[in-house]
Amino acid sequence: MASEKKECGFNQDDILAQEKCDASYVEDTRSSKCADEKGEGRAQGDYSGAVAKTDPREIALVRKLDTRMMPIIWAMYFLNYVDRNAIASARLNGLEDDLGLVGTQHNTCISILFVGYLLMQIPSNMLMSSGKLGHRVRLHLAHQKLRRPGNVRFFLGITEAPFYPGALFLLSLFYTRKEIALRISILYSGNIVATAMSGLIAVATFETLDGKHSLAGWQWLFIIEGVVTFCIAILGVFMLPDHPLTTKWLTPEERQLAHDRILADTVGSETSRGVLAGLKETCRDPRLYVLAFMQNMHLSAASFNNFYPTVISTLGFNDTISLVLTCPPYLVSGAVGVIVGITSGKWNERTWHITITMGLAVIAFIISCITLNTGARYFCCFVFTSGVYAVNSVILGWVSATLGQTPEKKAASLSVVNVVANASYIYTVYLYPESDGPRYLTALASNAAFGFATIASAWGLRWWLRSTNRKIQRGQLPGAEDGVLYAY
Repeated sequence: MASEKKECGFNQDDILAQEKCDASYVEDTRSSKCADEKGEGRAQGDYSGAVAKTDPREIALVRKLDTRMMPIIWAMYFLNYVDRNAIASARLNGLEDDLGLVGTQHNTCISILFVGYLLMQIPSNMLMSSGKLGHRVRLHLAHQKLRRPGNVRFFLGITEAPFYPGALFLLSLFYTRKEIALRISILYSGNIVATAMSGLIAVATFETLDGKHSLAGWQWLFIIEGVVTFCIAILGVFMLPDHPLTTKWLTPEERQLAHDRILADTVGSETSRGVLAGLKETCRDPRLYVLAFMQNMHLSAASFNNFYPTVISTLGFNDTISLVLTCPPYLVSGAVGVIVGITSGKWNERTWHITITMGLAVIAFIISCITLNTGARYFCCFVFTSGVYAVNSVILGWVSATLGQTPEKKAASLSVVNVVANASYIYTVYLYPESDGPRYLTALASNAAFGFATIASAWGLRWWLRSTNRKIQRGQLPGAEDGVLYAY
C-alpha cells in the first residue's frame, strides 16, 4: 500500500497516477496523499485526515465483516461474562455457606481469577500477532464439588485470558479508526447484556433446579453455563477470521482491500520487525502508560460489576427481586454504549465523549453516597452504569488508533492496557465488605474518584496528541506527507 501511495504521488503522468489511485483498494478518503498531491477536488478529511468511506467495495467488505465476525464474537463474550458473573449470583444461593467461605474469602475467590487472567494476556496476544496462533477457544470448568474454589478460579482465569485482548486485536486488524469504537461497543454490549441477564438466568436456575440430583442451584448454574460456553467456542473455530490476508471466507480482492485500508489508516505506519520488537516498542512509548492508567481508572470505577446484586439488595428487596432489578440498568447502559460508539466514530472524537459520560457517572456515585432513598439510588444505578460502561469502547479504540504502528505493537499495546486495567479487579473487590452495607460509602466514593481520574487522563492525552500533531505538520516528526494524524 505504501508503494502504491508513492507511485501515485510522484509519477509525472497525471492520467497514469489517477489510474493507479483508482485501482488501489483504499478509498479516496484514505488515499488523500494521491489526490492532494495532484490537486484534485475531493472532500477534505477531518482534523486527523479521516473521512467517511464511500467506495462501494469497501462498504460491502465492512458489511460482510460485520455479518460474519460480529455475531460469533459477541456470543462468545456474552457467555464469557455470564460465566464470570455467576459467582456474584451464587452468593445469594448459599455458595459461601456450602463452601465454608468466611470473612473476605469470597472476595478472594473473585479476585484470584484475575491473577491467572492477567498472567496470560500479553503472551497470548504476542502469539496471535505472530500468526502462530489463530483461533482462541475458551474452556470453562464445571465442577461437581468445588473443594478449593480459589484454585479453580485461578486456572479459569488462565483459560479465559486470551479471549478479550485477542478479540480487541482481531477487531483492530479489520476496522479503521472511525469504525472500531462502534464495533468495540457492540462487543462490550455482550458483557453488559450478560450482566443484565445473569441475574435472571440465576433466578430461573435456582427456582427450578436447586436441590435436584443432590446439587445446589449455584452448582447447576456453573454446569449449564460451562457446557453452553464450550459449544459456542467450538463454533468460533470455524467462523472467526485470522489475519486480513489469510481469512478464507474473503475473496483475494477482499483480503487485499482489508489489509490495505488498515495500513492507510495507521498513523506512522512502520515495517513489522517481529513480536519481541513490537513489545519493546510498546514499552518504550510513554503514551501507553497514560492509556493504561486511563483504562485502569475506568475499570476501577466499574468495580461495582462483581457486586451488583449486593448493591441492588441495599434497596431493601428480597434476593429474587434484587436479581431481577439488576437487569434494566444494564440494558439501558448497553444501548447508551452503542450510541456513544456511533457518535465517537462519526465525529472521530474521544475526549468529550469520555468527559460527559464519565462525568455523569461521577455525579451519580456522589448522590449514591449521600442518600439511602430507594428511588434515587436505583435511578443512580442507571446513570453510573451507563456512564461508566459507555467509555470502554472509546478508550480501547483510542489505544489501537494511537499505538498501532505495527500489528505486533498494536497487539502488545492492547494486551498491556488490558492487563493493567484488569488489575483493578484484584484490589477493588475489597471495597465492598458486607459490613459497609447498605451505604457502601467507601466503594462509591472511590468509584467517583476513579471516574474523575479517567476524565483527567483523557484531557492530558488530548493535549499530548495535539502537540504531537503540530510537530508532524511542521515537519519536526515524520508522517506529514501521509496526511494522517492522531485522533483525540
